Amino acid sequence: RVTNTRYQEKDFKSGIGYSDAFFSSVLRYNYNDLKLGMTEEGIAAQSTSKSVLYPKQAVSNHLISLNSTVFFNTSKLDLDLGFISNDRSEFEDSDVAILKMKLNTFNYNAKYYLPSSNKMQTIVGVQGMHQTNMNSGEEYLIPDAVTKDFGVFGTINYEWGTNVIQAGLRFDTRNITSEAHGIQLHGGSFAALNKFYTSWNASLGYKTNFNEAFVFRLNVASGFRAPNLAELTSNGIHEGANRYEIGNVNLKTEQNLQTDLNLEYKTDHVEFFVNGFYNHIANYIYLSPTGNQFTNSGVVNFIQVYDYIQNNANLYGGEIGLHFHPHPLDWLHFETSFETVTGKKENSDYLPLIPANNWNNTLRFELNDINWMKESFATISLSSTFNQNQVSGFETRTGGYSILNLGLGGALHFGKTKVEVNLNVNNSTDKKYIAHLSRLKTDGISNIGRNIILGLNFNL
Repeated sequence: RVTNTRYQEKDFKSGIGYSDAFFSSVLRYNYNDLKLGMTEEGIAAQSTSKSVLYPKQAVSNHLISLNSTVFFNTSKLDLDLGFISNDRSEFEDSDVAILKMKLNTFNYNAKYYLPSSNKMQTIVGVQGMHQTNMNSGEEYLIPDAVTKDFGVFGTINYEWGTNVIQAGLRFDTRNITSEAHGIQLHGGSFAALNKFYTSWNASLGYKTNFNEAFVFRLNVASGFRAPNLAELTSNGIHEGANRYEIGNVNLKTEQNLQTDLNLEYKTDHVEFFVNGFYNHIANYIYLSPTGNQFTNSGVVNFIQVYDYIQNNANLYGGEIGLHFHPHPLDWLHFETSFETVTGKKENSDYLPLIPANNWNNTLRFELNDINWMKESFATISLSSTFNQNQVSGFETRTGGYSILNLGLGGALHFGKTKVEVNLNVNNSTDKKYIAHLSRLKTDGISNIGRNIILGLNFNL
């Protein structure tokens, strides 16, 4: 972390200036290395073994990010830069990768906060990405390609009394170019691609406080998403999902119009909220099972074939929740929330791969400080997922299930060093279940069983 301390902080929103320019920057690096596959005990058995059988995957990621802020007299500039290098290998029956892809992604995001007043604040900015995909294995899932995104935007926030209006305007472009590979109409083959997409979008939101406890929000916004490389060009077995995916080079840009409504009620001991949304999407892109199985030289491999297709669609749903911590039992907290979403095509058929309704309940006990642990707490939560019967053609229904999670934590103090300790036992009853969106559902492979996590956070 690098900072320039020539800085006298004032209230930025009020427009009162800074005595000198100030620069602050934070650099972060993260690396992870994953070995993915089935354990030697097989599909049905619970195991602590880290040895996996073929076929298997190896995935490694390097992530570097730089977050910087420059303060001027009455304005400031935020700059975020990020680079991700993703290396993915798939092994069929030996340690020689049959499929090997390297995806390098550079992202940038710059926002300039113009001089503001007590009532109005204006932000302008640019955002973009440069991404390259390179193959070095025998098999290809997607081709070598370059993706370039660029966007420019502006927002205005205007306040008067207890009312706020926010408006925004944005222009985006995406350019995807790829190289031809293989013999056309065969698995793992790709035609050369050069696609360019553009879109204008806008948003308008309103917020007001009916009183100190009751807040109302309404927002209407359009959105844009261009097809990605996998959706356009996939033509092969996705080993991680155990399905054969076929892209569609003729996919058009998704364009949506969404309305959001939010009501919040908050006092010292009760919080209640209701969120609802309705989203109409033109040319909605999704992965859909065809009902066919992949064949190779006339042999059926029992791998389901999925197509990337698009239709006009509507997604609607919402969330309702309550947080209650009664007086004088201020150490007791009860939280409950219910989430639902429905997705339908224009002909009223259901969309595939839509999550089931979910109901979460949590009891949190804030325990009294004891000699050796401060800020201690305990939690009990029950997450109930309902049956998902609203499925598309060739998609199977999924039964409901409930998962019980337990948590315990607090803070230890050693002089000036603070150590935060968290112990979580997820799926504490070792419930056997399969989530509707699990990629391993078609193989009858259950989600993770009992999972114990110990976390330590040192504040020096």
